[in-house]
Amino acid sequence: MNSRQAGYWPRAILLVDMNAFFASVEQQDHPALRGRPVAVTNGLEGTCIITASYEARAHGIRTGMRLPEARRLCPHLIRRPARPRRYAEISSRIMRLLREEITPDIEVFSVDEAFLDLTRCQRLHGPPPVIAEKVRRLIAERIGLPCSIGVSGDKTTAKYAAKLKKPNGLTIIPPWEAAERLAEVPVTELCGIAEGIGRFLAARGVFRCGDMKRLPVSVLGQRFGPLGRRLWLMCQGRDPDPVRPRVPPPKSLGHGKVLPPETRSRRTLVVYLQHMCEKVAARLRRHRLEASQFLIALKTRDTWLGGRYRASHPTAHAPDLLALALRMLHEHWRGEGIWQVQVTALDPAPARLQPDLFEDPDEAGHRPDARLEPVMDAVNRRFGDMTLVPARLLDRSPMPDVIAPAWKPFGHRKTL
Repeated sequence: MNSRQAGYWPRAILLVDMNAFFASVEQQDHPALRGRPVAVTNGLEGTCIITASYEARAHGIRTGMRLPEARRLCPHLIRRPARPRRYAEISSRIMRLLREEITPDIEVFSVDEAFLDLTRCQRLHGPPPVIAEKVRRLIAERIGLPCSIGVSGDKTTAKYAAKLKKPNGLTIIPPWEAAERLAEVPVTELCGIAEGIGRFLAARGVFRCGDMKRLPVSVLGQRFGPLGRRLWLMCQGRDPDPVRPRVPPPKSLGHGKVLPPETRSRRTLVVYLQHMCEKVAARLRRHRLEASQFLIALKTRDTWLGGRYRASHPTAHAPDLLALALRMLHEHWRGEGIWQVQVTALDPAPARLQPDLFEDPDEAGHRPDARLEPVMDAVNRRFGDMTLVPARLLDRSPMPDVIAPAWKPFGHRKTL
């Protein structure tokens, strides 16, 4: 009897997708909200809906909708301000549970999604459909939240399968059926094929996944490089991308924040820029990193202002970053309305353990006030991020931080 006859797959990938995750956590923590339409916004000042419960979605409410429009559709809609730290805490519990109870071969795809490579654990837990049911039961019993699960022989097909039955659904697409099941699916339904790639494919007669096999893979390779081959295989249910349990070293570390629309106050811009400089510097220090190059930018309605700035020495010192930010503001801002600020360390590298003996201590960034930073970091780790801050930041935005799309429950990406 071969492995397929025994129910085992040569390659098995499972995607867990937590249903309406933020709203579900709010309903779990506040039982009075269960069964009622709930919309989560970024704080009490934010009017953009981050996610909505399925009761709210039944009224046509969707992510990205503004609160006034949503309330016209559903006058009894309940608004909840986002609690990103709570969501990150629950996500960490879910990911730890899956890693300890199912398989260490897990890739956290976002705060509410994870890929599990089941290939090596089938003889321990059983065939993929059996494992999928176990995962759904495990999350329901230990966490108390609903999830949808997709299982197939590759990541792209598993992710597509997971969204077919929501909430609390399970869809199995065996790898030997994947190409046929995807054949009539529009290519833009697959994760990773956005409008730009979709237009490129449509111009060459590829609208559905089944059309892809008629397009020479070399055409995609010439346009997209190695990604082109992956796109070609994805549409045929053969995505070669592996599940990646390890988080690679950071290529950049950054923080951004949305401002009230059309902000024109210089004082407000400085407060937001300093806030982001403090967060980037603290994060660099937390992971014993320094950087010399920084991207510092302001977003207008139509474009970005700013650019790359180089510090005189590798640093994780917030005043150094703020000096660059103020320089950017002087050079690029002419009073335009600003919607967002961004500060990113572009070349983080392990911090030097001690200064060069021949460097000027002041120029090297070893100032007396730098000795305060470890104390501030210790206080903020114990009592909460930004508990101890420069006085100017007491007036910072009351809107909470957000969870980045690349968030992970460990390492340098465990940051809001």
